[in-house]
Amino acid sequence: MLDSALVVWFVLTGFCVAYVAWDAWLRNPELSVMKWGWVLVTLYAGPVAAALYVLSCQEPGPLRHEGFVQPLWKQALGSTIHCLAGDATGIIFAAAVTAALGFPMWLDLVVEYALGFGFGLMVFQALFMRDMLGGSYGAALQQSFMPEWLSMNAVMAGMIPVMISLMSRGMKAMEATSLRFWGVMSLATMVGAVVAYPVNVWLVAVKLKHGMGTVRVLGAGGHSMAIEKQNDPVVATEPAAPTVGHTTMASDQTGAMVMTGGPSGPQLAAVTLLTLLLLGAGVVLADLLGGFETDPRATMEMP
Repeated sequence: MLDSALVVWFVLTGFCVAYVAWDAWLRNPELSVMKWGWVLVTLYAGPVAAALYVLSCQEPGPLRHEGFVQPLWKQALGSTIHCLAGDATGIIFAAAVTAALGFPMWLDLVVEYALGFGFGLMVFQALFMRDMLGGSYGAALQQSFMPEWLSMNAVMAGMIPVMISLMSRGMKAMEATSLRFWGVMSLATMVGAVVAYPVNVWLVAVKLKHGMGTVRVLGAGGHSMAIEKQNDPVVATEPAAPTVGHTTMASDQTGAMVMTGGPSGPQLAAVTLLTLLLLGAGVVLADLLGGFETDPRATMEMP
């Protein structure tokens, strides 16, 4: 029955991914990085992600996207999706490889964290957002490091107990060719999103991360609006310093759009401590569920 339920889930997921990709690329004016983010997260979280896309990001009518995505809860959800798309992709890839190689659970966890954080930071944050953060990949990498790390800690805090506890219970859940493996990853991704969401609310509110934006305001790559306004009369009346949720966007000397503001040192230290405690709690919970005592190679040898 479990396998049948997973078949139904992934058939629905296929339809949802097709719908979100069609709407995001052909009808919705969000930034390109968010289009990729929503498609990838829908691939992992299926109908749940598709429903959230419709409720928080899909333009409800002509020229209404700008106002529709302004509430903080939507900005924070967009920030979570952006983080999750990169982190979960790296984590799932690492889990497939390390399970095939028969790594012990603790080493599997270390590789997943490293690859998830690396892919999320270097690709989905610094590479995709470099135009919005000044145009320099190095500068974007530096500015993205702390918010990405804080969000990643929360994502892993949610994903670890799910992955370790369920994958340690049987061979099928460890094989990337099995529906059960993808079922575990789907559930883990959703739990990771729930845990990471409050952290992203704070990150957006204190201007450490962007939320969701519109190309009519920010430009296709989040760059200067001077050229965009000359070429597109639709945005001619937009303010010179648009806002993305609680994040104020301003032009620097090169004309690139950059985020201003930020938390105090003690606030950043407090949230850092909280995310590390969350991550530690996830590891402890996984250990209590018996995951770290399992030898994947021994499990795979069981009939």
